[in-house]
Amino acid sequence: MDLKEIRIHAAVFTYKPGKEFPVLLKRLYLQERRPDRLLVVNTEEKYWDRSLEKLYPGMELIHIRKEEFDHGASRRMAADYLSDGDVLVFMTQDAVPADRHLISSLAQVLLDEATAGAVYARQIPRKSCSYLEKCTREYNYPEKTCIRYIEDTGKYGIKAFFCSNVCAAYWRESYEYAGGFPAKAIFNEDMVMASSLMRMGYGVVYCADARVIHSHNYSPLQQFHRNFDIGVSHVEFPEVFASVPAEGEGIRLVKRTARKAIRDGKAYLLGELLIQSAAKYTGYLLGRHFQRLPREVVLRLTMNKGYWKNIVFSDPS
Repeated sequence: MDLKEIRIHAAVFTYKPGKEFPVLLKRLYLQERRPDRLLVVNTEEKYWDRSLEKLYPGMELIHIRKEEFDHGASRRMAADYLSDGDVLVFMTQDAVPADRHLISSLAQVLLDEATAGAVYARQIPRKSCSYLEKCTREYNYPEKTCIRYIEDTGKYGIKAFFCSNVCAAYWRESYEYAGGFPAKAIFNEDMVMASSLMRMGYGVVYCADARVIHSHNYSPLQQFHRNFDIGVSHVEFPEVFASVPAEGEGIRLVKRTARKAIRDGKAYLLGELLIQSAAKYTGYLLGRHFQRLPREVVLRLTMNKGYWKNIVFSDPS
């Protein structure tokens, strides 16, 4: 079997898509191995640019309401919609392919690595990316490809389950065998899926040759909200995260970034690093204890307010 024989289906998720999204579409259509089907799952139709449908014929489109979006359920829906594909690629609206080989690089890994159930791409920071965020991208997305299995949790801890649906591909059969994305997830649906695959004996590959341009310059407050939701996800999926504490990985990242900043003559950024790290950790800790917080407080702390619509809160007293 080669790249010409397999069916590659891609799903891209959008909400108020910005200037990166048309570039993403153009570069997907220019891939040396284009997806056989391209589905866009767009949240809130009023923000959709209808001219894109004329520019990119064949693109399939599903509109959902904001309250319907869920990190797990929405991707599960897309996987079901594209269920006749052999390889399922998932991307976010701002993950711009760095070259014409993105799709072929992802799919080739799955073809070549007999035990691989999923593969995720390297994220290259944008030119406008801040120094500290660039350090984070380099830490999480190094230059060397690797594959990890369930046995590697002892060595890598939570990092063993790391995977990013900013740009990732899955064998459909492996995906279905492992149970698919969770039906409800505030965050980390990709790591939950990676864990499920690993527990079924599959490996998850990080492919440094498959590259997308993607980064964010989050403020400390945005980092706080994001990490609050990460903390919530760690509580809601104890079978994945309870045995692999995340704090150690965060500390390693901070230490590495601090050392690099000093070496690069940017020690003046250590204060900003400290503020960002404090915001992340405080948000994460509060997320881990969200069940003790009143509903109105949780809604102020979360990044994904729609997630809590049907969540029943117990009395924290």
